Amino acid sequence: MSMNGFHAFPDKKKAFKETNRVLKKGGSFIACFYIRGKSKRTDWLVKNILAKKGWFTPPFPTEEQLLGILHKLYSKVEYYLDGSMVYFRCVK
Repeated sequence: MSMNGFHAFPDKKKAFKETNRVLKKGGSFIACFYIRGKSKRTDWLVKNILAKKGWFTPPFPTEEQLLGILHKLYSKVEYYLDGSMVYFRCVK
């Protein structure tokens, strides 16, 4: 489970691969985090304040990029989008 953690990792591809590597077959990866491109206000806040403070670390995926990553790594992907936050459950 990763609640609001992935947008802090500088190497998100490595984090996704490692999460998948340690997850048992049939196991679930449940997470939520910020994705860019859904709200100009949130994108501005993340870029100009949160990233500068070091709380969020670019690059930040778009919805399409995230789904591409998840579908490549997992057999089942369920997700819900609420503004700039995506909530998902993936099964290995």
